[in-house]
Amino acid sequence: MKKYGLIGRNISYSFSGKYFAEKWEREGVKDCSYTIYDIEKVEEVKKILEDHEIKGLNVTIPYKLDIMPLLDDISPEAREIGAVNTVKVMEDGSLVGYNSDVYGFRSSLAPYLESHHNRALILGTGGASRAVAYALKSLGIDFFYVSREKKGEDSFTYDELGEAHIKHCPLIINCTPLGTFPAVDNCPAIPYQCLGEENLLFDLVYNPRETLFMKKGREKGAVTVGGYTMLQLQAEKSWEIWQ
Repeated sequence: MKKYGLIGRNISYSFSGKYFAEKWEREGVKDCSYTIYDIEKVEEVKKILEDHEIKGLNVTIPYKLDIMPLLDDISPEAREIGAVNTVKVMEDGSLVGYNSDVYGFRSSLAPYLESHHNRALILGTGGASRAVAYALKSLGIDFFYVSREKKGEDSFTYDELGEAHIKHCPLIINCTPLGTFPAVDNCPAIPYQCLGEENLLFDLVYNPRETLFMKKGREKGAVTVGGYTMLQLQAEKSWEIWQ
């Protein structure tokens, strides 16, 4: 049996197990299983990996950065990003980290981009935001981070955001877990009243399919994109890496 799984915290909402089960049944892949590992601290992954049938892991909030010191090697792209969301267990038992979020995000965003989407606000500063920033750089899109506390000259706090920021940066990407099931009544604290048809809102959250962040944007005429396609694409890239 070849075993795979997802490590994270408070991730009972994850669709990953269902996605891979359906994929393997559809493609006739035998002797594979996928487990959701909801762990309190990243060091618990060592116990999980005592099972030598495990061949790969996906990594989600909040361990995309914390997992890195536990790995034996990291791909050049993941090292430059500074975050890992896919771990491959090599034949000798060594662990190699990769990042499939970049591929998933860039590929799912590209069909919606228009020429005026040349500047972006990245909501959040965790591991997912690093992959998003890397992808935006590759697309030639300038960006600023938004968080509760100011992180540097290229960042704003939520309290600082106003109409000028929303107009200047028409692409807005939610990289926080706010709005994830079951807390579906939460959303990032941006000035939604300033949104309009020029704005493109991308939410990395995929459960629910339409988050409150997206709904508020849609009500103001903005184009909105959820994270489910990104989930599918990064999962396919993970499978490619494991194989």
